[in-house]
Amino acid sequence: MALRYSQTLPAVVLLILAIVGILLVALPAKNMDTPPEYMYGIVLDAGSSHTSMYIYKWPADKQNGTGIVTQHSECNAQGGGISSYAGVRGGAAESLKACLEQAVKEIPKSRHHQTPLQLGATAGMRLLNIVNATETQRLLKEVENKLRSYPFKFKEATILSGQEEGAYGWVTVNYLLENFVKYDFVGRWLNPGRATIGALDLGGASTQIAFETSEKVENKDNAMELKLYGQTYRIYTQSFLCYGQDQFLRKLLAHLIKTEGVKPQVSNPCYPQQFNISIKLGEDVFDSPCTKKYRPAQFNPQMSVSVVGTGDYQKCLDNVKEIFSFNNCSYSKCSFDGVFQPNVRGSFMAFSAYFFAHSYITNLTSIPLTSPSQLEKAIRLICNLTISEMTKRTNQKEKHMKNVCAISNFIQVLLLQGYKFNEHSLPSISFQKQAGGASVGWALGYMLSRSNLVPAEGLGLMKALPLGPWAGILFLFIAVLLIALGYLLMICRYTRNKQGMV
Repeated sequence: MALRYSQTLPAVVLLILAIVGILLVALPAKNMDTPPEYMYGIVLDAGSSHTSMYIYKWPADKQNGTGIVTQHSECNAQGGGISSYAGVRGGAAESLKACLEQAVKEIPKSRHHQTPLQLGATAGMRLLNIVNATETQRLLKEVENKLRSYPFKFKEATILSGQEEGAYGWVTVNYLLENFVKYDFVGRWLNPGRATIGALDLGGASTQIAFETSEKVENKDNAMELKLYGQTYRIYTQSFLCYGQDQFLRKLLAHLIKTEGVKPQVSNPCYPQQFNISIKLGEDVFDSPCTKKYRPAQFNPQMSVSVVGTGDYQKCLDNVKEIFSFNNCSYSKCSFDGVFQPNVRGSFMAFSAYFFAHSYITNLTSIPLTSPSQLEKAIRLICNLTISEMTKRTNQKEKHMKNVCAISNFIQVLLLQGYKFNEHSLPSISFQKQAGGASVGWALGYMLSRSNLVPAEGLGLMKALPLGPWAGILFLFIAVLLIALGYLLMICRYTRNKQGMV
Protein backbone atom coordinates (compact mmCIF):
# COMPACT_ATOMS: atom_id res chain seq x y z
CA MET A 1 0.00 0.00 0.00
CA ALA A 2 2.76 2.42 0.97
CA LEU A 3 4.52 1.61 -2.29
CA ARG A 4 1.38 2.40 -4.31
CA TYR A 5 0.96 5.79 -2.59
CA SER A 6 4.58 6.64 -3.20
CA GLN A 7 4.10 5.85 -6.89
CA THR A 8 0.87 7.82 -7.34
CA LEU A 9 1.70 10.92 -5.23
CA PRO A 10 4.08 12.56 -7.78
CA ALA A 11 1.53 12.01 -10.53
CA VAL A 12 -1.27 13.59 -8.46
CA VAL A 13 0.93 16.59 -7.63
CA LEU A 14 1.80 17.04 -11.32
CA LEU A 15 -1.88 16.70 -12.21
CA ILE A 16 -2.90 19.43 -9.73
CA LEU A 17 -0.09 21.71 -10.88
CA ALA A 18 -1.05 21.19 -14.50
CA ILE A 19 -4.72 21.98 -13.85
CA VAL A 20 -3.86 25.12 -11.87
CA GLY A 21 -1.39 26.23 -14.54
CA ILE A 22 -3.90 25.74 -17.34
CA LEU A 23 -6.53 27.73 -15.43
CA LEU A 24 -4.10 30.60 -14.77
CA VAL A 25 -3.00 30.78 -18.38
CA ALA A 26 -6.30 30.05 -20.13
CA LEU A 27 -8.73 32.14 -18.08
CA PRO A 28 -9.60 35.50 -19.76
CA ALA A 29 -7.03 38.19 -18.93
CA LYS A 30 -6.51 41.73 -20.01
CA ASN A 31 -4.02 44.52 -19.71
CA MET A 32 -4.61 46.52 -16.54
CA ASP A 33 -3.82 50.18 -16.80
CA THR A 34 -2.04 51.50 -13.78
CA PRO A 35 -3.19 55.04 -13.06
CA PRO A 36 -0.87 57.41 -14.93
CA GLU A 37 0.72 60.34 -13.19
CA TYR A 38 -0.71 63.73 -13.93
CA MET A 39 0.89 66.43 -16.00
CA TYR A 40 0.15 70.02 -15.02
CA GLY A 41 -0.08 73.34 -16.81
CA ILE A 42 -0.50 76.90 -15.57
CA VAL A 43 -2.24 79.68 -17.49
CA LEU A 44 -2.37 83.26 -16.28
CA ASP A 45 -5.29 85.14 -17.84
CA ALA A 46 -4.17 88.77 -17.70
CA GLY A 47 -7.40 90.59 -18.46
CA SER A 48 -8.15 94.30 -18.57
CA SER A 49 -9.62 94.44 -15.04
CA HIS A 50 -7.81 91.62 -13.19
CA THR A 51 -5.55 88.58 -13.59
CA SER A 52 -6.70 85.03 -12.90
CA MET A 53 -4.44 81.98 -12.63
CA TYR A 54 -5.74 78.56 -13.65
CA ILE A 55 -3.93 75.30 -12.86
CA TYR A 56 -4.88 72.47 -15.20
CA LYS A 57 -3.98 68.80 -15.09
CA TRP A 58 -4.27 65.83 -17.44
CA PRO A 59 -3.16 62.18 -17.45
CA ALA A 60 0.40 61.76 -18.68
CA ASP A 61 -0.92 59.65 -21.57
CA LYS A 62 -2.82 61.73 -24.11
CA GLN A 63 -5.80 61.21 -26.39
CA ASN A 64 -4.86 61.65 -30.07
CA GLY A 65 -2.18 64.19 -29.24
CA THR A 66 -4.25 66.42 -26.95
CA GLY A 67 -4.34 66.13 -23.19
CA ILE A 68 -7.62 65.32 -21.39
CA VAL A 69 -7.47 68.51 -19.37
CA THR A 70 -9.42 69.35 -16.22
CA GLN A 71 -9.24 72.41 -14.01
CA HIS A 72 -7.31 71.68 -10.83
CA SER A 73 -7.67 75.06 -9.12
CA GLU A 74 -8.09 78.80 -9.65
CA CYS A 75 -6.59 81.91 -8.08
CA ASN A 76 -7.58 85.54 -8.57
CA ALA A 77 -4.67 87.95 -8.24
CA GLN A 78 -5.18 91.01 -6.08
CA GLY A 79 -5.37 94.41 -7.75
CA GLY A 80 -6.14 95.35 -11.33
CA GLY A 81 -4.98 93.87 -14.60
CA ILE A 82 -1.29 94.12 -15.43
CA SER A 83 -2.01 97.02 -17.81
CA SER A 84 -3.15 99.06 -14.79
CA TYR A 85 0.45 99.00 -13.51
CA ALA A 86 1.76 101.07 -16.42
CA GLY A 87 4.32 103.43 -14.92
CA VAL A 88 4.44 101.48 -11.63
CA ARG A 89 7.68 99.49 -11.67
CA GLY A 90 7.41 96.10 -10.02
CA GLY A 91 3.67 96.40 -9.47
CA ALA A 92 2.54 93.93 -12.14
CA ALA A 93 5.07 91.28 -11.07
CA GLU A 94 4.21 91.67 -7.38
CA SER A 95 0.49 91.26 -8.09
CA LEU A 96 1.14 87.71 -9.39
CA LYS A 97 3.24 86.53 -6.42
CA ALA A 98 0.51 85.10 -4.19
CA CYS A 99 -1.02 82.98 -6.96
CA LEU A 100 2.35 81.67 -8.14
CA GLU A 101 3.25 80.68 -4.57
CA GLN A 102 -0.04 78.78 -4.44
CA ALA A 103 0.93 76.92 -7.63
CA VAL A 104 4.28 75.90 -6.11
CA LYS A 105 2.44 74.29 -3.18
CA GLU A 106 -0.33 72.63 -5.16
CA ILE A 107 1.68 71.03 -7.98
CA PRO A 108 3.82 68.03 -6.93
CA LYS A 109 7.47 69.01 -6.69
CA SER A 110 8.47 66.16 -9.00
CA ARG A 111 6.39 67.79 -11.76
CA HIS A 112 7.56 71.39 -11.34
CA HIS A 113 10.22 71.30 -14.05
CA GLN A 114 7.76 69.73 -16.54
CA THR A 115 4.86 72.10 -15.87
CA PRO A 116 4.43 74.67 -18.67
CA LEU A 117 3.78 78.17 -17.39
CA GLN A 118 2.37 80.85 -19.66
CA LEU A 119 0.67 84.21 -19.41
CA GLY A 120 -1.72 85.52 -21.99
CA ALA A 121 -2.67 89.19 -21.87
CA THR A 122 -5.85 90.32 -23.60
CA ALA A 123 -7.59 93.56 -24.53
CA GLY A 124 -6.25 95.70 -21.68
CA MET A 125 -2.70 95.19 -22.89
CA ARG A 126 -3.78 95.50 -26.53
CA LEU A 127 -5.12 98.96 -25.72
CA LEU A 128 -1.98 99.93 -23.79
CA ASN A 129 0.13 98.77 -26.73
CA ILE A 130 -1.72 101.27 -28.95
CA VAL A 131 -0.88 104.26 -26.77
CA ASN A 132 2.46 103.20 -25.28
CA ALA A 133 4.23 100.27 -26.93
CA THR A 134 7.43 100.84 -24.93
CA GLU A 135 5.67 100.57 -21.57
CA THR A 136 3.77 97.53 -22.84
CA GLN A 137 7.02 95.70 -23.62
CA ARG A 138 8.49 96.74 -20.27
CA LEU A 139 5.50 95.28 -18.42
CA LEU A 140 5.70 92.01 -20.38
CA LYS A 141 9.42 91.71 -19.63
CA GLU A 142 8.82 92.44 -15.94
CA VAL A 143 6.16 89.75 -15.79
CA GLU A 144 8.34 87.31 -17.74
CA ASN A 145 11.24 87.76 -15.30
CA LYS A 146 8.87 87.07 -12.41
CA LEU A 147 7.53 83.90 -14.02
CA ARG A 148 11.04 82.66 -14.84
CA SER A 149 11.99 82.93 -11.16
CA TYR A 150 9.68 80.01 -10.33
CA PRO A 151 10.63 76.33 -10.79
CA PHE A 152 8.25 75.77 -13.69
CA LYS A 153 8.85 75.42 -17.42
CA PHE A 154 8.28 78.98 -18.61
CA LYS A 155 6.79 79.10 -22.11
CA GLU A 156 5.68 82.65 -22.85
CA ALA A 157 4.25 85.92 -21.62
CA THR A 158 2.49 87.39 -24.61
CA ILE A 159 -0.44 89.45 -25.80
CA LEU A 160 -3.07 87.28 -27.45
CA SER A 161 -4.67 88.57 -30.59
CA GLY A 162 -8.41 89.12 -30.45
CA GLN A 163 -8.93 86.27 -32.91
CA GLU A 164 -6.92 83.89 -30.73
CA GLU A 165 -8.89 84.91 -27.66
CA GLY A 166 -12.15 84.18 -29.47
CA ALA A 167 -10.95 80.86 -30.87
CA TYR A 168 -9.65 79.59 -27.52
CA GLY A 169 -12.96 80.54 -25.91
CA TRP A 170 -14.70 78.43 -28.55
CA VAL A 171 -12.41 75.50 -27.74
CA THR A 172 -13.20 75.81 -24.02
CA VAL A 173 -16.95 75.82 -24.56
CA ASN A 174 -16.97 72.74 -26.79
CA TYR A 175 -14.51 70.83 -24.64
CA LEU A 176 -16.56 71.35 -21.48
CA LEU A 177 -19.71 70.22 -23.29
CA GLU A 178 -17.86 67.06 -24.45
CA ASN A 179 -18.30 67.89 -28.13
CA PHE A 180 -14.70 66.91 -28.92
CA VAL A 181 -14.20 63.86 -26.72
CA LYS A 182 -16.32 61.99 -24.16
CA TYR A 183 -15.49 59.52 -21.38
CA ASP A 184 -17.90 56.61 -21.73
CA PHE A 185 -19.32 54.38 -19.00
CA VAL A 186 -16.79 51.59 -19.58
CA GLY A 187 -13.82 53.91 -19.18
CA ARG A 188 -12.89 54.77 -22.78
CA TRP A 189 -12.43 58.16 -24.46
CA LEU A 190 -14.63 58.45 -27.54
CA ASN A 191 -15.42 61.04 -30.18
CA PRO A 192 -19.16 61.61 -29.62
CA GLY A 193 -19.74 62.95 -33.13
CA ARG A 194 -21.66 65.98 -31.87
CA ALA A 195 -22.03 69.33 -33.58
CA THR A 196 -19.96 72.12 -32.04
CA ILE A 197 -21.53 75.26 -30.62
CA GLY A 198 -20.52 78.90 -30.93
CA ALA A 199 -18.91 81.05 -28.23
CA LEU A 200 -19.83 84.59 -27.18
CA ASP A 201 -17.41 86.32 -24.82
CA LEU A 202 -17.85 89.76 -23.29
CA GLY A 203 -14.90 91.15 -21.37
CA GLY A 204 -13.97 94.54 -20.01
CA ALA A 205 -12.27 95.94 -23.11
CA SER A 206 -13.33 93.64 -25.97
CA THR A 207 -15.97 91.19 -27.06
CA GLN A 208 -15.51 88.02 -29.13
CA ILE A 209 -17.64 85.76 -31.31
CA ALA A 210 -16.49 82.40 -32.69
CA PHE A 211 -18.36 79.54 -34.35
CA GLU A 212 -17.81 76.72 -36.82
CA THR A 213 -18.97 77.56 -40.32
CA SER A 214 -19.12 75.90 -43.73
CA GLU A 215 -19.49 79.26 -45.50
CA LYS A 216 -16.59 80.92 -47.25
CA VAL A 217 -14.86 83.31 -44.83
CA GLU A 218 -14.28 86.33 -47.05
CA ASN A 219 -11.72 87.93 -44.73
CA LYS A 220 -8.86 85.48 -44.11
CA ASP A 221 -8.11 87.19 -40.79
CA ASN A 222 -11.40 85.77 -39.48
CA ALA A 223 -10.63 82.16 -40.45
CA MET A 224 -8.84 79.74 -38.16
CA GLU A 225 -8.22 76.00 -38.28
CA LEU A 226 -7.73 74.06 -35.07
CA LYS A 227 -6.75 70.41 -34.70
CA LEU A 228 -7.98 68.74 -31.53
CA TYR A 229 -8.30 65.03 -30.69
CA GLY A 230 -7.50 64.01 -34.24
CA GLN A 231 -10.15 66.26 -35.83
CA THR A 232 -9.73 69.51 -37.76
CA TYR A 233 -12.22 72.33 -37.13
CA ARG A 234 -12.67 75.40 -39.34
CA ILE A 235 -14.05 78.33 -37.43
CA TYR A 236 -14.93 81.99 -37.87
CA THR A 237 -13.58 84.20 -35.09
CA GLN A 238 -13.71 87.95 -34.54
CA SER A 239 -12.82 90.23 -31.65
CA PHE A 240 -14.09 93.80 -31.32
CA LEU A 241 -11.66 95.95 -29.37
CA CYS A 242 -13.33 98.78 -27.40
CA TYR A 243 -16.61 96.85 -27.27
CA GLY A 244 -16.05 95.24 -23.89
CA GLN A 245 -18.50 96.47 -21.27
CA ASP A 246 -16.09 98.83 -19.47
CA GLN A 247 -14.90 100.54 -22.65
CA PHE A 248 -18.44 100.65 -24.06
CA LEU A 249 -19.59 102.54 -20.94
CA ARG A 250 -16.75 105.02 -21.44
CA LYS A 251 -17.76 105.46 -25.08
CA LEU A 252 -21.38 106.00 -24.07
CA LEU A 253 -20.40 108.75 -21.61
CA ALA A 254 -18.08 110.30 -24.20
CA HIS A 255 -20.86 110.25 -26.80
CA LEU A 256 -23.34 111.91 -24.40
CA ILE A 257 -20.82 114.59 -23.41
CA LYS A 258 -19.97 115.27 -27.05
CA THR A 259 -23.68 115.50 -27.92
CA GLU A 260 -24.64 117.79 -25.02
CA GLY A 261 -21.35 119.65 -24.84
CA VAL A 262 -18.81 119.92 -22.03
CA LYS A 263 -20.73 121.36 -19.08
CA PRO A 264 -21.05 120.79 -15.33
CA GLN A 265 -24.09 118.50 -15.67
CA VAL A 266 -24.94 115.88 -18.29
CA SER A 267 -28.09 113.75 -18.59
CA ASN A 268 -27.71 109.99 -19.06
CA PRO A 269 -30.89 108.20 -20.18
CA CYS A 270 -29.23 104.85 -19.44
CA TYR A 271 -28.68 105.61 -15.74
CA PRO A 272 -31.66 104.83 -13.48
CA GLN A 273 -33.90 107.58 -12.20
CA GLN A 274 -32.79 109.03 -8.84
CA PHE A 275 -29.16 108.18 -9.63
CA ASN A 276 -26.36 110.66 -10.21
CA ILE A 277 -22.59 110.47 -10.02
CA SER A 278 -19.63 112.79 -10.35
CA ILE A 279 -16.92 111.86 -12.88
CA LYS A 280 -13.67 113.36 -14.12
CA LEU A 281 -13.41 113.96 -17.85
CA GLY A 282 -9.90 112.54 -18.08
CA GLU A 283 -9.57 109.34 -16.05
CA ASP A 284 -13.25 108.34 -16.28
CA VAL A 285 -13.97 109.18 -19.90
CA PHE A 286 -11.36 110.45 -22.35
CA ASP A 287 -8.11 108.84 -21.12
CA SER A 288 -8.65 105.82 -23.38
CA PRO A 289 -7.91 105.18 -27.06
CA CYS A 290 -11.49 103.90 -27.33
CA THR A 291 -12.92 107.41 -26.77
CA LYS A 292 -10.43 109.25 -28.97
CA LYS A 293 -12.94 110.12 -31.70
CA TYR A 294 -15.32 111.68 -29.13
CA ARG A 295 -12.62 113.73 -27.41
CA PRO A 296 -13.24 117.53 -27.47
CA ALA A 297 -10.48 119.69 -28.94
CA GLN A 298 -10.24 121.62 -25.68
CA PHE A 299 -11.13 120.22 -22.26
CA ASN A 300 -9.76 120.01 -18.74
CA PRO A 301 -9.06 116.35 -17.80
CA GLN A 302 -9.48 117.24 -14.11
CA MET A 303 -12.91 118.80 -14.63
CA SER A 304 -15.69 117.13 -12.65
CA VAL A 305 -19.03 116.56 -14.34
CA SER A 306 -22.25 115.48 -12.64
CA VAL A 307 -24.03 112.75 -14.62
CA VAL A 308 -27.77 112.53 -13.82
CA GLY A 309 -29.84 109.47 -14.66
CA THR A 310 -33.20 109.90 -16.42
CA GLY A 311 -34.10 106.22 -16.96
CA ASP A 312 -35.45 106.51 -20.51
CA TYR A 313 -35.41 103.21 -22.42
CA GLN A 314 -35.90 104.58 -25.93
CA LYS A 315 -33.37 107.40 -25.60
CA CYS A 316 -30.87 105.01 -24.07
CA LEU A 317 -31.35 102.53 -26.93
CA ASP A 318 -31.00 105.27 -29.55
CA ASN A 319 -27.72 106.49 -28.04
CA VAL A 320 -26.35 102.94 -27.79
CA LYS A 321 -27.13 102.32 -31.47
CA GLU A 322 -25.15 105.41 -32.47
CA ILE A 323 -21.97 103.85 -31.02
CA PHE A 324 -22.19 101.07 -33.62
CA SER A 325 -21.75 101.54 -37.35
CA PHE A 326 -23.96 99.37 -39.56
CA ASN A 327 -22.93 100.99 -42.85
CA ASN A 328 -19.93 100.76 -45.17
CA CYS A 329 -19.71 96.98 -45.59
CA SER A 330 -17.25 95.96 -48.32
CA TYR A 331 -18.16 92.25 -48.07
CA SER A 332 -21.29 90.31 -49.01
CA LYS A 333 -22.47 90.70 -45.39
CA CYS A 334 -21.16 92.28 -42.20
CA SER A 335 -21.89 92.40 -38.50
CA PHE A 336 -20.93 96.04 -37.73
CA ASP A 337 -18.04 98.46 -38.21
CA GLY A 338 -17.42 96.92 -41.65
CA VAL A 339 -16.46 93.50 -40.27
CA PHE A 340 -17.34 90.41 -42.33
CA GLN A 341 -19.47 87.75 -40.64
CA PRO A 342 -21.16 84.64 -42.02
CA ASN A 343 -24.65 83.75 -40.83
CA VAL A 344 -24.76 82.51 -37.23
CA ARG A 345 -25.67 78.84 -37.04
CA GLY A 346 -26.38 76.28 -34.35
CA SER A 347 -26.34 76.86 -30.60
CA PHE A 348 -24.16 79.33 -28.68
CA MET A 349 -22.86 79.74 -25.15
CA ALA A 350 -22.49 83.29 -23.81
CA PHE A 351 -20.17 83.75 -20.83
CA SER A 352 -18.11 86.26 -18.82
CA ALA A 353 -20.02 89.58 -18.57
CA TYR A 354 -22.89 88.15 -20.64
CA PHE A 355 -23.67 85.79 -17.77
CA PHE A 356 -23.83 88.53 -15.14
CA ALA A 357 -25.94 90.82 -17.34
CA HIS A 358 -28.36 87.97 -18.04
CA SER A 359 -28.59 87.22 -14.31
CA TYR A 360 -29.41 90.85 -13.49
CA ILE A 361 -32.06 91.04 -16.21
CA THR A 362 -33.85 87.86 -15.15
CA ASN A 363 -33.61 88.68 -11.43
CA LEU A 364 -35.04 92.15 -11.93
CA THR A 365 -37.86 91.16 -14.27
CA SER A 366 -38.45 87.37 -14.03
CA ILE A 367 -38.97 87.47 -17.80
CA PRO A 368 -37.43 84.56 -19.76
CA LEU A 369 -35.29 85.88 -22.61
CA THR A 370 -36.64 83.51 -25.24
CA SER A 371 -37.26 85.99 -28.06
CA PRO A 372 -36.29 89.50 -29.20
CA SER A 373 -39.66 90.81 -28.03
CA GLN A 374 -39.21 89.30 -24.55
CA LEU A 375 -35.68 90.76 -24.37
CA GLU A 376 -37.01 94.21 -25.29
CA LYS A 377 -39.84 93.91 -22.78
CA ALA A 378 -37.43 93.02 -19.97
CA ILE A 379 -34.96 95.81 -20.78
CA ARG A 380 -37.73 98.40 -21.10
CA LEU A 381 -38.94 97.42 -17.62
CA ILE A 382 -35.42 97.66 -16.18
CA CYS A 383 -34.77 101.11 -17.64
CA ASN A 384 -37.96 102.41 -16.06
CA LEU A 385 -36.92 101.32 -12.53
CA THR A 386 -35.47 103.76 -10.05
CA ILE A 387 -32.10 103.00 -8.48
CA SER A 388 -33.75 102.26 -5.13
CA GLU A 389 -36.16 99.78 -6.75
CA MET A 390 -33.24 98.03 -8.45
CA THR A 391 -31.12 97.72 -5.30
CA LYS A 392 -34.11 96.53 -3.29
CA ARG A 393 -35.09 93.80 -5.78
CA THR A 394 -31.58 92.42 -6.16
CA ASN A 395 -30.05 93.28 -2.78
CA GLN A 396 -27.07 94.62 -4.73
CA LYS A 397 -25.17 97.88 -4.32
CA GLU A 398 -25.79 100.91 -6.55
CA LYS A 399 -22.43 100.49 -8.29
CA HIS A 400 -23.60 97.14 -9.69
CA MET A 401 -27.08 98.39 -10.68
CA LYS A 402 -26.28 101.76 -12.25
CA ASN A 403 -25.17 100.26 -15.59
CA VAL A 404 -27.70 97.41 -16.00
CA CYS A 405 -29.94 99.40 -18.34
CA ALA A 406 -26.97 100.52 -20.46
CA ILE A 407 -25.33 97.08 -20.66
CA SER A 408 -28.68 95.39 -21.38
CA ASN A 409 -29.31 97.71 -24.31
CA PHE A 410 -25.75 97.23 -25.50
CA ILE A 411 -26.19 93.43 -25.49
CA GLN A 412 -29.55 93.77 -27.25
CA VAL A 413 -28.03 95.83 -30.08
CA LEU A 414 -24.90 93.66 -30.25
CA LEU A 415 -26.79 90.36 -30.51
CA LEU A 416 -29.77 91.38 -32.66
CA GLN A 417 -28.41 94.07 -34.98
CA GLY A 418 -24.71 93.30 -34.76
CA TYR A 419 -24.50 89.51 -34.89
CA LYS A 420 -27.94 89.15 -36.55
CA PHE A 421 -29.55 86.77 -34.06
CA ASN A 422 -33.33 86.64 -34.56
CA GLU A 423 -36.44 85.09 -33.05
CA HIS A 424 -35.31 81.64 -34.24
CA SER A 425 -31.64 81.78 -33.26
CA LEU A 426 -31.76 83.93 -30.08
CA PRO A 427 -33.25 81.11 -27.96
CA SER A 428 -30.23 78.95 -28.91
CA ILE A 429 -27.98 81.09 -26.67
CA SER A 430 -27.33 79.75 -23.16
CA PHE A 431 -25.74 82.05 -20.59
CA GLN A 432 -23.18 80.26 -18.40
CA LYS A 433 -20.49 81.06 -15.86
CA GLN A 434 -19.13 77.52 -15.44
CA ALA A 435 -19.52 74.17 -17.15
CA GLY A 436 -18.22 70.79 -16.02
CA GLY A 437 -16.65 72.29 -12.90
CA ALA A 438 -14.44 74.69 -14.84
CA SER A 439 -14.61 78.40 -15.53
CA VAL A 440 -15.66 79.26 -19.06
CA GLY A 441 -13.19 81.50 -20.86
CA TRP A 442 -10.24 81.31 -23.23
CA ALA A 443 -7.65 79.92 -20.76
CA LEU A 444 -8.74 76.26 -20.88
CA GLY A 445 -8.87 76.29 -24.69
CA TYR A 446 -5.39 77.80 -24.71
CA MET A 447 -4.15 75.04 -22.39
CA LEU A 448 -5.76 72.35 -24.56
CA SER A 449 -4.05 73.67 -27.66
CA ARG A 450 -0.72 74.19 -25.92
CA SER A 451 -0.81 70.69 -24.36
CA ASN A 452 -0.04 69.34 -27.84
CA LEU A 453 3.48 70.61 -27.15
CA VAL A 454 3.90 68.55 -23.94
CA PRO A 455 5.50 65.12 -24.49
CA ALA A 456 3.17 62.26 -23.65
CA GLU A 457 4.16 59.52 -21.24
CA GLY A 458 3.09 55.92 -21.79
CA LEU A 459 0.69 54.17 -19.50
CA GLY A 460 2.13 51.83 -16.93
CA LEU A 461 0.70 48.39 -17.77
CA MET A 462 0.43 45.07 -16.00
CA LYS A 463 1.34 43.13 -19.16
CA ALA A 464 -0.16 39.81 -20.17
CA LEU A 465 2.19 37.39 -21.98
CA PRO A 466 2.59 37.79 -25.74
CA LEU A 467 0.71 35.23 -27.81
CA GLY A 468 3.70 33.01 -28.71
CA PRO A 469 5.09 32.43 -25.20
CA TRP A 470 1.53 32.18 -23.83
CA ALA A 471 0.68 29.39 -26.28
CA GLY A 472 3.95 27.60 -25.49
CA ILE A 473 3.37 27.64 -21.72
CA LEU A 474 -0.22 26.49 -22.19
CA PHE A 475 1.00 23.58 -24.38
CA LEU A 476 3.58 22.65 -21.70
CA PHE A 477 0.94 22.53 -18.94
CA ILE A 478 -1.36 20.43 -21.16
CA ALA A 479 1.55 18.06 -21.87
CA VAL A 480 2.26 17.73 -18.12
CA LEU A 481 -1.43 17.09 -17.53
CA LEU A 482 -1.52 14.32 -20.17
CA ILE A 483 1.71 12.75 -18.84
CA ALA A 484 0.33 12.82 -15.28
CA LEU A 485 -2.97 11.26 -16.40
CA GLY A 486 -1.14 8.63 -18.47
CA TYR A 487 1.13 7.78 -15.56
CA LEU A 488 -1.86 7.42 -13.19
CA LEU A 489 -3.67 5.17 -15.69
CA MET A 490 -0.58 2.99 -16.01
CA ILE A 491 -0.29 2.64 -12.21
CA CYS A 492 -4.02 1.81 -11.92
CA ARG A 493 -3.80 -0.80 -14.69
CA TYR A 494 -0.65 -2.30 -13.23
CA THR A 495 -2.26 -2.50 -9.79
CA ARG A 496 -5.42 -4.10 -11.18
CA ASN A 497 -3.47 -6.71 -13.16
CA LYS A 498 -1.37 -7.54 -10.12
CA GLN A 499 -4.51 -8.00 -7.99
CA GLY A 500 -6.03 -10.26 -10.70
CA MET A 501 -2.96 -12.46 -10.74
CA VAL A 502 -3.24 -12.88 -6.97
